[in-house]
Amino acid sequence: MLIRRIIQEEIEKRLFKGKAVIIYGARQVGKTTLVKQIANKYKDESIYLNCDEPDIRDKLFNKTSTELKHLIGNKKLVIIDEAQRVKDVGLTLKLIVDNFREIQVIATGSSSFDLSNDISEPLTGRKYEFFLPPFSIEELREIYSDIELNRILENLIIYGMYPETVLNCEDREINLKSLADSYLFKDILMYQNIKNPDILRRLLQALALQIGNEVSYTELSKLLGIDKKTVESYINILEQAFIIFRLNPFSSNLRKELKKLRKIYFYDTGIRNALINNFNPSYLRQDWGALWENFVIIERIKYLRNHLVNKSYFFWRNIYKQEVDYLEFGNDKIYAFEIKWKKDRSKLPNMFNELYPNNEFIVVNKENFLDVIYRA
Repeated sequence: MLIRRIIQEEIEKRLFKGKAVIIYGARQVGKTTLVKQIANKYKDESIYLNCDEPDIRDKLFNKTSTELKHLIGNKKLVIIDEAQRVKDVGLTLKLIVDNFREIQVIATGSSSFDLSNDISEPLTGRKYEFFLPPFSIEELREIYSDIELNRILENLIIYGMYPETVLNCEDREINLKSLADSYLFKDILMYQNIKNPDILRRLLQALALQIGNEVSYTELSKLLGIDKKTVESYINILEQAFIIFRLNPFSSNLRKELKKLRKIYFYDTGIRNALINNFNPSYLRQDWGALWENFVIIERIKYLRNHLVNKSYFFWRNIYKQEVDYLEFGNDKIYAFEIKWKKDRSKLPNMFNELYPNNEFIVVNKENFLDVIYRA
């Protein structure tokens, strides 16, 4: 079953504009399927180059523009999949963009820490960048009605939104454990020279148990027996590999607001549950509130990114432990989200209202979730 990705329309709008298109995303989120769908529209005019193949890497590394043109031939669309596998791939992409204005190149990368560093300087002003996450709830509307989505919502929270787990329900636990055990770490171990993979896994498990709470690098360093700088470095790597993301505190520099701590969430709740080996239903879990919070926040971020909506996002908490789960800042207005599984009469903390009166307060629960996620 093929589910159309929302970002495809935005990508296609920018083809043949004289710039490379770069698509980032973790392994197994559907980047190859996406670029092949785009290539299908050009049929005999496209060439697909899979850089997992060593001979393809050789053909793209350290080549002249003449050699690249010989490889491309008369194709007008060039797809370079898993481009981070090619050394100095940014220079290769630059040669194509600069020398063959009629040719559109699309490159995918499963890890931003390698591909982005390799292309940033060579492709300055020559690229459009896109991020492809696992499926979004909005994309699943293509195969499910809203009634059906509400029926399977708990399963989506527990098993996540990776294409393989959504489309292959029978083996989803096996697939998730395989992802957590191998694919997600493949690029990290290959490119970052991690000396102790076990520490990395223990760090992820510790973060998985702290979703929804403020994270202290000092406490993590004591727990894992490593220094604080190493914790920070590993978290940066995991974020660049699209496994986790940070939510920083919102503050106007007032002394009564927290500024140093941050919350860390997972791009996919299924991966998070696989790391702690907990696929229990909601009524058997003590972490359901935090898991729901993670799910809502990442689905909202997917919506913003899929539609290229430019908003910053944070959480808010003060020294009196008053807090707001999730904030968006855009158009000189603050949107404050309180995330609850069931309906309740949540209110904004009085101090937040006093400090930031130009706000809109939104309570998200399982009843109105679909409506709230799609707010512009």
